[in-house]
Amino acid sequence: LSSRLIAMKCATTSVFLSLALLSSAGNAFSVTPTMAATTAVGTEPKLPATKSVVSKVAVAGATGRTGRFVVNELLNRGCSVVAMVRDEDKAKELFSEPSMPKELELVTCDLTSESAIDSAVNGCDAAIWCATGFSDAPGGGIVNKLKKLVGIALAPRQSIDSVGVPALAKSFQSAPKETKCPKVVMLSSAGVTRPAWDEARKKMFPGSAEIPIVRLNPFGILDIKRESEEKLRLSGVDYCIVRPAGLNDDWPAGSRPVFSQGDVAVGRINRQDVAKILVDVLSTPEATGKTFEAITLAGYPPATSIDPALAKLRTDKEGLPSLESIQATYTAMQQLLPGEKQDSVKIAVGQTYEQLDKGEEGRFGPRDNENVEQVTATIKSKN
Repeated sequence: LSSRLIAMKCATTSVFLSLALLSSAGNAFSVTPTMAATTAVGTEPKLPATKSVVSKVAVAGATGRTGRFVVNELLNRGCSVVAMVRDEDKAKELFSEPSMPKELELVTCDLTSESAIDSAVNGCDAAIWCATGFSDAPGGGIVNKLKKLVGIALAPRQSIDSVGVPALAKSFQSAPKETKCPKVVMLSSAGVTRPAWDEARKKMFPGSAEIPIVRLNPFGILDIKRESEEKLRLSGVDYCIVRPAGLNDDWPAGSRPVFSQGDVAVGRINRQDVAKILVDVLSTPEATGKTFEAITLAGYPPATSIDPALAKLRTDKEGLPSLESIQATYTAMQQLLPGEKQDSVKIAVGQTYEQLDKGEEGRFGPRDNENVEQVTATIKSKN
């Protein structure tokens, strides 16, 4: 407790966690994990000067469960927003309480059309991609939705992410680079590389490889996100890729973010905190050209700035951290898991860490015997 109190007194201080790991031979060595957090106590978090860097921002997937928070975060910072939506009526209903903000422009946009995307973002300083691969044309029935979902699994290059992300990047390739800040920010997901891990890596990081979303990988969505990330990296535009871990609306919002690299992060983060990170990086040069995972620590205050933490992360051109650093990050992340048992390998789809502690089944049944049809129906209803 005393060490925590000491740490809590450090204002706006970037901290790295150093761990002692045991090698297979039993020898201890000290490695700095590739994770960083910032602390700030005693003051209210200050909103970055986002508007001074970007005055008008396009948001793809603006009515989604995370996208709507991104729109509100941008508006709260005084930015104008172009909301790229499939269903304008839904968007009007969502954003018209108490009245439609004058800084918000709704644009019906086909995110698989390069020309439609280019037209929608014309005049914008930057864009945030919050769309998902599970999308459907307006008015599409369940049969059409199922066809599209199957199509995604069979032909990932035709998914929204695979087509829309590089199209969005192309629209900003000629954008001025005076600020050296990201022009395209992509909301991806922790775990996107894990289905492609070899068996040795899976055995090395079982608590990351065996979580439900990786085991299930519904419709190959993690593979789609991974391929879309790579297209963005190769586009030549200034970018940032944010990979949140478990999205959980019941997890406390306003918690401290912890960033890591190596795709071993497991934990929770509220969508509102994801939205703040996505908007923060628009005015953070330290985020440009980087891919990182994010969780939050409940009970710890957010930082006044994420810049110091992101500055310590590697750019994608520099490559992944060393294997020893990733091992250290993994060890630290496993200790930050929710619950008491902290065993992500035993979690079933739809089961919480708290249920695991109590010996309760998740809503889809026991691990390895989940009701796949029910899982699929739930995924479709949320996208």
